Amino acid sequence: MKIALIGYGKMGREIEKVALERSHEIVLKLDAGNIADFTSGNLKKADVAIEFSTPQTAVENIKKCFDASLPVVCGTTGWLAQFEEISKLCMERKQALFYASNYSIGVNLFFRLNTFLADLMKPYSGYLPSMEEIHHIHKKDAPSGTAITLAEQLIAAHGGLNKWALKQDARPGDLPITAIREDEVPGTHSISYTSAADEIKITHQAFSRKGFAEGAVRAAEWIKGKHGVFGMEDLLNS
Repeated sequence: MKIALIGYGKMGREIEKVALERSHEIVLKLDAGNIADFTSGNLKKADVAIEFSTPQTAVENIKKCFDASLPVVCGTTGWLAQFEEISKLCMERKQALFYASNYSIGVNLFFRLNTFLADLMKPYSGYLPSMEEIHHIHKKDAPSGTAITLAEQLIAAHGGLNKWALKQDARPGDLPITAIREDEVPGTHSISYTSAADEIKITHQAFSRKGFAEGAVRAAEWIKGKHGVFGMEDLLNS
């Protein structure tokens, strides 16, 4: 399979390693330094694009892939206010978009555990839920896309919360999220339920970016030849 990498930072380089290990070919590597190469003609050389860029550029990058009829796997977070617009465009133009806030298989199992625990804790109002996420200092958005996914799942399953908010902005009835940026941490997410007597906590800690990269490459393999908007549940259930 021929892959175009849109965004060639640390994540893009990790994806490149995994793709080559799986006998794929990288035919295009795009970042801010060679933006002139971001053309429809160059995109058409690939079978699929894997997009890990910035919240400010992701939407236009996806649209350029649609223009080239190139399936796109997107892992950039922080642009989801436009997700419905992009999903509608994808369906109207019969293109393919695979989006996940986190491509790690372990994290996606953690998503399921989060929903189960939130439902389990629903009757116990004495336990107050909170969340903490830790990422490297280069991460642009806070809270992380993974934290937002976890928060939305928890709120939907728990039923006793209004919305999520960063801890400093949270009001009673909100799910407070503490977002920490330090060193080169790949990603740690913890969800706590705290009462006056004790605390229940679940945590997922990534040791490197490889798990994310492997999931993204698997998604690229899976989406080839498909049309529509997909996510990790589709991949895991296939």
